[in-house]
Amino acid sequence: MTRRFTVPSLLWAMSILAGPADQAHADESLDNSDQTSLFGEIQALDAAFFDAYNRCDLRRVSILVADDLEFYDDRDGLEMSRQTLLDDLEKYICGKVHRELVPGTLEVHPIPGYGALEIGAHRFCEASASACPSGSSVSKFVHIWRKKDDAWKLTRAVSYGHL
Repeated sequence: MTRRFTVPSLLWAMSILAGPADQAHADESLDNSDQTSLFGEIQALDAAFFDAYNRCDLRRVSILVADDLEFYDDRDGLEMSRQTLLDDLEKYICGKVHRELVPGTLEVHPIPGYGALEIGAHRFCEASASACPSGSSVSKFVHIWRKKDDAWKLTRAVSYGHL
């Protein structure tokens, strides 16, 4: 029997994995130094990915994204390739929009034998603004990062809660 998971059921499952929001980035399965290290690695990957995104450095984005990326968006549906993401960034994002992580929202949880789950909130604003104006709408994201041969790649992304 084959089961198909919908985006809502995937989000529900991820919310269960994430646990309560007040856990921030704690995970009891890792000791503090391992958790701090994992959090730092994923936080740096998030910063590198969205720095490249904001500067339209498609070469750098390409390095950080798996060939078989799955990108789920509650407005646009599913995209299933790195190249589609790069094409969309170039067409719709470059020079038009920049992203800011909402401070204090980043959570990181290990996925043993695979990598890490990253959860947070962010806002997107006009590229011409140096910072997003207060009151800008906030959306949420879930990223799944795979670590293979000491290299991290974004393999799955879910973007939701857009107003």
